[in-house]
Amino acid sequence: MGFPLVNINELLGTYRSDIEKVEAEILGHLNSEIPLINELGKYILDAGGKRLRPVLAVLSARLFGAPGDAIYKAAGALEFLHTATLLHDDVVDEADTRRARKAARQLWGNPASVLVGDYLLATAFRSLTLLGNLHVLETISEATGKMAKGEILQLLRSYDTASEQDYLDIIINKTACLFAAAAKIGGLFGGASPAQQEALYAFGNDLGIAFQIVDDALDYVEDRSKIGKPLGIDLKEKKVTLPLSRLVHVARGAELEKLQAILRRDAVSDDDVLEVMRMMQAHDVLPYTLAEARKIVRRGQAHLTALPNAIEREHMRQLADYVVEREF
Repeated sequence: MGFPLVNINELLGTYRSDIEKVEAEILGHLNSEIPLINELGKYILDAGGKRLRPVLAVLSARLFGAPGDAIYKAAGALEFLHTATLLHDDVVDEADTRRARKAARQLWGNPASVLVGDYLLATAFRSLTLLGNLHVLETISEATGKMAKGEILQLLRSYDTASEQDYLDIIINKTACLFAAAAKIGGLFGGASPAQQEALYAFGNDLGIAFQIVDDALDYVEDRSKIGKPLGIDLKEKKVTLPLSRLVHVARGAELEKLQAILRRDAVSDDDVLEVMRMMQAHDVLPYTLAEARKIVRRGQAHLTALPNAIEREHMRQLADYVVEREF
């Protein structure tokens, strides 16, 4: 049984009504009597992106025939949870921008960002609790703990000595776990078998790993129209990423000394970013990084064979292809 190939906009368009219902769930929770919560929450949620996690949850739910209302509420809670982590993330990283806009902390300050993030987190878990599905609540609770662990690992790892495994440990916990949870909860609502739940989780996990690897590679792509953040921001914030870890591993001699000197500076300049990009180009760092992401996506797609052969499964496969091919 074959299925037609679609581009990402066609794929997302297929599930537009589902995503609109998720959006309605999200906006329905921004009804606090405290205007700051609504204003700040709406500001960061409006940055939105393509809502890949809710799409993944909807695909999984449809694949197993889960009822719509429950997955819309759960997917909305997932986005609230994700948004809370972004608010906290920007405070920890002292970030100035988020998706080519000013970070919320720049407009409302750090205390407001942290506290509204806490409110969104509490709101997400209240919504999940009201669904009455303990397995869904447990899955997302575990993901929340992993995200915090990933942030702590990132705080402890040195950006100039971290290995590729250190990097993977960070993003598996910080990013991939929420993709994995999104994929799994649809199956939980739809009565997927334990083996199918494991396959959904493994697919979502690999999708999330690949997503973050590509996102980190895009930090060094010079066409800023393709990037939701300023060029080289991860380098300036001295974050552990695969491109930087790879460059530290392959650079030698005077070039390595120059790289280490840049990384030791209190402030990395735009010229420093361009110099690091030149080094990356000389050592084919971005092709290597993208190849690693593609390898992980292929591994994730292999888990889909354990799932029912339906159009939603094919769309999961195509969603994974999009994640590694976007804007390259």
